[in-house]
Amino acid sequence: RWQKIFMIPLWSKMAVFWNKMFLTIIVLLIVLFLDAVREVKKYSAVHVNEKAANVNTNAFDHIQMKLFRSQRNLYLSGFSLFLWLVLRRTVTLLTQLAKGMASHAALETQVNDATEAAKKYMAENERLQEALNEKGNSKKKESAEATDEKLKKEVEHLKAELQKTS
Repeated sequence: RWQKIFMIPLWSKMAVFWNKMFLTIIVLLIVLFLDAVREVKKYSAVHVNEKAANVNTNAFDHIQMKLFRSQRNLYLSGFSLFLWLVLRRTVTLLTQLAKGMASHAALETQVNDATEAAKKYMAENERLQEALNEKGNSKKKESAEATDEKLKKEVEHLKAELQKTS
């Protein structure tokens, strides 16, 4: 049933489009991930002196906020990238499985057809062998009867000659 749905020509055109979109999304997620890594390194390297932190607490809070946001973005983009790749692999495996099942079903029907044809030909061969044997037996019977008749005639002929001579 699904094969009929996915054999529509529209799906093949959309598949090309979605493959391009997939690559675009992968590139975007990689860029976001690399940007998040850069931001985490940037704000992790900044250390505010205690004197400066006491003087300007807003600066320390601002740096901690930026670090938190960059770490959050790192985790989100990394996890999104990982899940997107897992999703792509799952779709690929499902596609291969569907193609394998379709080819398996086609091969199974082909094997069943070949088996039925072989059984039919074997039955026909047996029937022909029996018919040939019956013809051979009937010919043998006919030839045996013919030779019996000839021998009987010959015996009678020889008896007649014997009686003539005696």
